[in-house]
Amino acid sequence: MLRDLRHALRLLAIARCFARHNALFPFELVPAARPLLTVLRPFTDPRAPGRPGERLAAALQELGPAFIKLGQSLATRADLLGDAICRDLALLQDKLPSFPAAEARRIVESELEAPLDELFASFEGEPVAAASIAQVHFAVSSEGAPLAVKILRPGIEQAIEADIDFFLWIAEWVERTQPPLRRYRPVANVLMLRTSTRREMDLRLEAAAAAELAENCAEDEGFRVPAVDWRRTAQRVVSFARVAGLRADDREALIAAGLDPDRILATSARVFFNQVFRDGFFHGDMHPGNMLVAEDGAVVALDFGIMGRLDLATRRNLALILLGFLTRDYVQVADVFFRIGMVPRDQDRATFTQACRAIGEPIFDRPLNEISFGRLLGQLLHVAEQFDMEAKPELLLLQKTMVVAEGVGRALNPNVNMWELAQPLVEEWMRANLGPEAQMREALADVVEAARLLPALVREANSLAESFALRQAPPPVRSVSPWWLAATLALGVALGLVLG
Repeated sequence: MLRDLRHALRLLAIARCFARHNALFPFELVPAARPLLTVLRPFTDPRAPGRPGERLAAALQELGPAFIKLGQSLATRADLLGDAICRDLALLQDKLPSFPAAEARRIVESELEAPLDELFASFEGEPVAAASIAQVHFAVSSEGAPLAVKILRPGIEQAIEADIDFFLWIAEWVERTQPPLRRYRPVANVLMLRTSTRREMDLRLEAAAAAELAENCAEDEGFRVPAVDWRRTAQRVVSFARVAGLRADDREALIAAGLDPDRILATSARVFFNQVFRDGFFHGDMHPGNMLVAEDGAVVALDFGIMGRLDLATRRNLALILLGFLTRDYVQVADVFFRIGMVPRDQDRATFTQACRAIGEPIFDRPLNEISFGRLLGQLLHVAEQFDMEAKPELLLLQKTMVVAEGVGRALNPNVNMWELAQPLVEEWMRANLGPEAQMREALADVVEAARLLPALVREANSLAESFALRQAPPPVRSVSPWWLAATLALGVALGLVLG
């Protein structure tokens, strides 16, 4: 009861904020909220500037960190809010006022368990960036290395948990009272947001992600990841080698600095493709503020709090889906969704194939530079949800990341599609992972894996057979282990794994 009352009062305050920004339209998605809209209409400011998506982004930014994260998550839901609003939400930046330098120093000393003077030769009190969850200070280590030190906001964990609990209360209420909205799985989506946000608040995980990305991309020319200073990293503090550069989407500044935007775009396309398909581990927050271009033209990634993973099977299926759209093979697209269980088998395959055709036909014969594969994937995922597809957080994150990355590409050169630049890599990857040789390698790997498991299977089968014999009959005078039965059974299981 107290939880309901607390969150109901919070809902009124939040709705007032939305009204001030003339951004009440999300409440119209829930029929039961219409009486609330009637009450709030007089408080709506029709003079609030900007497009609807910009007004919604401004309201979310005013409400704080968890609402900013919610807005960034909603940027993938064009089925709910429409493409135009989602484009504006995708650009939502977490910029908040900074917290005092004295508090930053206190957190660093507490987390790193040493006086600041022992850790740093200098530590700048004025932050260079202040985001929703953390802020960044420049410093110089005691060994003389320039650093960027990221520090979590005081009390941010408690504030985020309180806001997430509010979102969960709203989602539970919607699922109980609004059956038509249950297919959007509001509770599941809030729980996914809670999981990803909690990970962001352990900066050791961000440091580990940066180190893994750096290892994966060590041989990628023109791309760098700042090194982690592990001595000055803990749960609420992470230190990276300091980098300088220009924003990746500032075409005029890049040209003025003597850099080639087309070359930077080609590098970005290659690196992004390699992260997604080659490595299955990609930067999930590639907005322009997280991509600098160094003076030598190298692209430098920043902020590794949001990362995505795709296993090899998912990458192969994603490639088959995109290839199906490019070749107008909508039956193949539908087959992938049904074969891997993303769409339940009791759904109408022919109708789903028709829905895929409705997405693909409008892009056919259009120049490649006019096609957004991020938006194509988004439309497909939204259609699949209408056929009871289980939400795939990693694909939703990839879709959002693709849209943002394509936006950076268009800022560098609006006449070139980043996937067009990556086409040779796409073709090579598909030959290596989807062709006959890849299928033979996969079958051979299955045989090797089955052979590796065979001894354990034999031991397990032998143990089961002995236990069964002991339960069924008194112990014989002379016990003979049925090794031939166990071996035959294990071989049959192994062959089933390989041939099935």
